[in-house]
Amino acid sequence: MELESPRLRIDRLLPQDAQALYTYRGDPAVARFQGWRPADAGAARAFIDGQPADPATGWFQRAIRLREERTLVGDLGICLPAEPDGSVEFGITLAPAHQGRGYAREALQTLLGHGFGTLGWRRVHASVDPRNLACMALLRALRMRQEAHLRESLWLHGEWVDDAVFAILAREWQAAGP
Repeated sequence: MELESPRLRIDRLLPQDAQALYTYRGDPAVARFQGWRPADAGAARAFIDGQPADPATGWFQRAIRLREERTLVGDLGICLPAEPDGSVEFGITLAPAHQGRGYAREALQTLLGHGFGTLGWRRVHASVDPRNLACMALLRALRMRQEAHLRESLWLHGEWVDDAVFAILAREWQAAGP
């Protein structure tokens, strides 16, 4: 999956992205809300090397880059369901230096537009720690609705955390327009 927006390019993570991926994913402020935190640049490289080229189902990660400079600014995880009409899940991470510029929203608008429009996705959902207020605001700005708030449902980084689930249907996305 390779996509472009006015400012961004979404494509495969490359071996040369390992240090940048480790730098922002290893940041405690970023890792706080993430299930995966690389121990070092070698672990980030191993993660990149293990990414499938063209998955039919399951999780895969894509780079979010500045379109012109090709600088890695974040990554986007996508989980394709085993059933053709199942719900697609996503997660997004941006490097702190690139937050607050609308990149996450632009990347997700591009992904959702392509998924609903070209790939025929029926439903998309995301799971977020409710303490991550910026992410929750982003999902609401994308017109996703909160469907659940599960209390202490995940053991993450040595503590029980809540999980909020947001979703949107293809018809809701299309009715709202771009």
